[in-house]
Amino acid sequence: MNELGTRLKKAREYLGLTQDDVAKLMGVSRVIITNIEAGTRKVSAEELSKFSKIYGWTMEELLGGEKEEKNIPMFARSFGELSEEDQEEIINLIKFKKMYKDKKFSE
Repeated sequence: MNELGTRLKKAREYLGLTQDDVAKLMGVSRVIITNIEAGTRKVSAEELSKFSKIYGWTMEELLGGEKEEKNIPMFARSFGELSEEDQEEIINLIKFKKMYKDKKFSE
């Protein structure tokens, strides 16, 4: 099994979906989902986009890539303009999202 196939399988299982469920949502056969998860079939960009929508992850996250950090200065500037209470709320949201993401793919 390749990394993408492993991530897709873990995401599917985490959501409690079967291969049949995902196949129906994507409009493909279960065999295609099986082969993609096993790493014996490549994933098209269109299929990756569908997986992304079904699993609630960006295509970049599914591929395991690093996110572009070009917006960090803008975010930092905007963050600094918020009240201390709003900043704390955003920090807590980021921590929660990170824990959720880490848990999602470590199961």
